[in-house]
Amino acid sequence: MTTVDQSTVIQPETILDFIDGVTQRRDTPEERVRQEILKSLVREYGYKKDQIEVEYSIKFGSSRKGVDVAIWQPGVAHKQETISIICECKDPKTKSKGKKDGVDQMISYAAACANAQYGMWTNGDELLAFRFLVNEGGKRIHESVPDLPYAGSDVPDDAPKFDQLRPAASDSLLYSFRRCHNYIAGNQGIKKEEAFLELLKIIFCKIQDERDSETPTFYITPSERHSPMDKKKCRKRIERLFANVKKSYETIFKPDEQIELTDEVLAYIVGQIQMYSLLESDVDIKGHAYETIVGSNLRGDKGQFFTPRNMCRMMVRMVDPSEEDVILDPAMGTCGFLVTAMNYVLEQIGESVEKSGRSEVAKQQALSRRKGDFLSHHIVGIDFDPILVRASKMNMVMNNDGTGQLFHANSLEPFAAFPTDLRKALRLDARDVKENKACQAGHGVTAIMTNPPFGSKIPIDDPAILETFDLGHVWTYDENTLDWVMDEKLTSRPPEVLFIERCIRLLEPGVGVAAIVIPNGILGNPGLGYVRQWMLRHAKVLASIDMHPDAFQPNVGVQTSVLVLRRWSAEEEAYCKDGTFQDYRIFMAICDHVGHDKRGQTTYVRDDEGYPIVREQTTAVTGIVASDKESEHSSKERVVDDETMSIADAFHEWRLDNGE
Repeated sequence: MTTVDQSTVIQPETILDFIDGVTQRRDTPEERVRQEILKSLVREYGYKKDQIEVEYSIKFGSSRKGVDVAIWQPGVAHKQETISIICECKDPKTKSKGKKDGVDQMISYAAACANAQYGMWTNGDELLAFRFLVNEGGKRIHESVPDLPYAGSDVPDDAPKFDQLRPAASDSLLYSFRRCHNYIAGNQGIKKEEAFLELLKIIFCKIQDERDSETPTFYITPSERHSPMDKKKCRKRIERLFANVKKSYETIFKPDEQIELTDEVLAYIVGQIQMYSLLESDVDIKGHAYETIVGSNLRGDKGQFFTPRNMCRMMVRMVDPSEEDVILDPAMGTCGFLVTAMNYVLEQIGESVEKSGRSEVAKQQALSRRKGDFLSHHIVGIDFDPILVRASKMNMVMNNDGTGQLFHANSLEPFAAFPTDLRKALRLDARDVKENKACQAGHGVTAIMTNPPFGSKIPIDDPAILETFDLGHVWTYDENTLDWVMDEKLTSRPPEVLFIERCIRLLEPGVGVAAIVIPNGILGNPGLGYVRQWMLRHAKVLASIDMHPDAFQPNVGVQTSVLVLRRWSAEEEAYCKDGTFQDYRIFMAICDHVGHDKRGQTTYVRDDEGYPIVREQTTAVTGIVASDKESEHSSKERVVDDETMSIADAFHEWRLDNGE
């Protein structure tokens, strides 16, 4: 049995308190909301842990009550009469207007704390903030404000400044996006997909403001929130921003599109996200928040199931793209693979420039030039769903890219049907188009990461498409030669079969590498032997990773594998054409731990007795945009039970050892 230091484990079904790092609290939905708020207060708002107490006992009438979170000013003794901010955190099922645990409870607790200046009530899905004032008559009153103040400041009464914005930390941006979407759906009376597209417009306005405005115009002041006429002032500012958005992103928004939200709903959305700096927020935090909201609204009836971020990172690491590569996802969905690959390469570029020995000015020039060239010419995405293409472009914009090479097209169509600019991006000439494959060195792409749509319910049966694929034909097994033989007849195929051929054909011969998610039936079903034969004769299998059945849960239960392939060169393909194979090694792994269970709940590493293991973890967060300094926050956190990156790192070493 493994011996584990008891200081590194906690009781099952508990959460280690973020503030003191010692107290083990029962793992409940309410506690998860509170711990997320505590992380935000420290990492985003800038409060020190010694300013905060959890379950602080106050005298309330003739009894005592525990305030979920109490905050004091620095250096002030922790007493009931000196509390500055009160936060009440509730289960997501608790409603803000509830008599027992709603907003009124928080306000009544604040009334018992004579000097409380601000209060927050949240259930994760709703977040309401208030400022406490004394009116001219000496009566203590409260007014709603967009957010709590950053440490050492007050909520601004007028427009915020850019240097007051803060990057998002942890899952706070996800909670904000979710609150916005739910508020639109609940108060605008529109469908989920329409609510998402309206939220998309507002997020674009926010980024446009951060990118181009001299001073912020994406805001609503506390006083404007309380006046119907003043809410119209907010609308006018946002509509001016949206007019500029439509000019900047003509491929995303039509000239006649308008913001359809009511003044009330628009004011709420603006208030929820105005104090974030989306451009300065960590790419993983933005990506997780955005893709979670997209995935919950746009997945569905076309065989798509969006790839978890840890799988995206694993597959990108396995392909290991560089700035010289042309990177493609022919079924890009929400752009998860391309964003991950983009940031993977941009980090390489940044490290290379930093080590160059240039002056700081020369470094910035080199960095800008290399990034610009890479983003303009080396990232290509295709999807058949126009809404997903729009969502993908938004994802790239949030990650500081200009969205230049994301295309609305059918990846399975003959190359001749591709738009001219898409053929150029894929480096295809007339001969490639005629033969529907990249025919020579320097043609096609060099890196593909993709998770194509699966399913027999969405077969490809268009003869114009099928005739351009070997795998679109009927294949029969010859008992004498022990080979599968292609017939001239065509037959409908599930899309994943054709995507395998299309990906390999799009790779540069002898050079291009692809990582593809495929259903396990392709690897084991006897009737699909022709697919395996075709793959082996056109590509070298570098790796096969058997993924856990929960990899894509809770959205879909499908058993999958990740195949990593390198396309044969013309000489290698000719050698393999008749079934002659040279022996070679293949990296194989079973991924038993993917970081979540079939309900989508995070899973954690446990010791031999079933106790969750905790580990000191450091998170670097830039407190506000005006500061270039990152503050490090250490806390003991449960260790997520996820071995995807361990497999990717092992494969990376294997490639180096085997000259691949």
